[in-house]
Amino acid sequence: MAGGWARDGAVQDQIDANVEDAVTQARRNIQSGESAKFCEECGKAIPEARRKAVSGVQLCVSCQSSAEGKEPSSGGINRRGSKDSQLR
Repeated sequence: MAGGWARDGAVQDQIDANVEDAVTQARRNIQSGESAKFCEECGKAIPEARRKAVSGVQLCVSCQSSAEGKEPSSGGINRRGSKDSQLR
């Protein structure tokens, strides 16, 4: 499916490139063992105990909790299998 001036698959290529960049950055942080001294989201200092406990940490505890809470929950799958439940 064409999307204006973009060639087919251009959007997926961009998504793949963004994911690859994020994975590369995460691997670099883990391999080097470098943890950020300040949170990437809010800028608050990350406690030294957290930086030692989690190698390559980039977020403070509150921002990490918020980020994990934003993940979509899996659901919406009809497991009952009856036509009546599918109509609702």
